[in-house]
Amino acid sequence: MAARIPPEERQTNLVVALMATEIGLTKQQILDSVSGYRQRAETGTRVDALEKMFERDKDELRTLGVPIETIGDSSDPNDLREARYRIPKAEYDLPADISFSPAELAVLQLAGSVWSAESASADAQAGVRKIRALGIDGDEPIIGFAPRITTRESSFAPLQTAIEAHRIAIFDYLKPGEESPRRRTIRPLALLDFEARWHVYGIDVDADGERTFLLSRIVGDVVLTRKSFAPELRDDAGDRALAGLRAVAERNSALLEITPGTEAALRLGRRATAQIQGFSVPFVDVHIFADELASYGPEVRVVEPPALRDAVVTRLRGIIAAHESEQGGGEA
Repeated sequence: MAARIPPEERQTNLVVALMATEIGLTKQQILDSVSGYRQRAETGTRVDALEKMFERDKDELRTLGVPIETIGDSSDPNDLREARYRIPKAEYDLPADISFSPAELAVLQLAGSVWSAESASADAQAGVRKIRALGIDGDEPIIGFAPRITTRESSFAPLQTAIEAHRIAIFDYLKPGEESPRRRTIRPLALLDFEARWHVYGIDVDADGERTFLLSRIVGDVVLTRKSFAPELRDDAGDRALAGLRAVAERNSALLEITPGTEAALRLGRRATAQIQGFSVPFVDVHIFADELASYGPEVRVVEPPALRDAVVTRLRGIIAAHESEQGGGEA
C-alpha cells in the first residue's frame, strides 16, 4: 500500500509540476502524474474525489499568492472542459530589479542550507520527470520547494486530515489561568497562520458556535471520530477565521517602546504603527503576546495596557528567579 502523502507535500508537488511546463497540464495529467494524487488514484480513490481535492489545493495555493493560470480552448476561452493549468515563471520569480544587502544575502545563504537542491522530495522530482515523459517541455530544474524541517505543532497533521475528511475532532485544550485542560469537540473547518502562530477554526459542537483555538494550547493527541459534517461548512471558513482574528487584534493594541536595530525592532516593526511615544502593535492574546515581549528582554518596554505590562513583568521576574535558583544550586 502506497504511503499517504501529506496535504502540504501534495501541494508542493503541484507547484513544482505546474512550474515545470510551458503549455500547462490538464486536470487528468495532474491526477495521473503528480505525487499525492497519483497514489490516491492507485489505491482506488474515485475520480470525482480527486478532482475536488485538486480544486481545493488550487484554491488554497491561489490564496497563498501562487499565480495558477487556467488556459481554456483557444477557439472558445470559456470552454474549460480540457483546460490546462500552469504557473507562469515570470510571475512567480522575483523581479529582476530586486537587490539584496550583504546582511540579507547572509540570511538567504543560511536559508539555502535548508532550502537546497536536495530538499526537493524524490516524489516531486519523479513527478517532474514523468511530466516531461509525456512530451511536455519543462523549464530549468526547480529546487528548494520541499523543506525538510517544520515548526508546526503535532496537532497540525491530524487536524488537517480531519478537515479534508470532514470528520469531527476531539482534543484537550488548556487556557491560561486554568489548572487542567478541557475536552473540546469541534467540526474543524480551517487551519491558518496568524502572527506566526497556527490556529484551528471550527464549530464547537458543545457550544454550538464558531471558535478559534491556538494549536500550541492543545494538550495530548487529537482524536478523529467517525462522525462527519457537511463539507460545505468549509466554504470561506479561512476568510471568516482571519477576519475574526484581525477584529480581535484591532480591539487589542499595545503601546511599546522598542530599541532600534534590535531583534524586537525587526520582528515587531512589521506589525507596528509609529506613535508620538513608541509604537502601537495590535495583538490577539495577552498571554501569548506577553511571552513574545518577555523573550526580547530589555529591547522592549510596555507602556500600556497595564495588564500586558504586568504579564511581561511577571514573566521576567520568573526568569530572574529561575536563574538565581540555578546559580544557588550550583554553589551548594
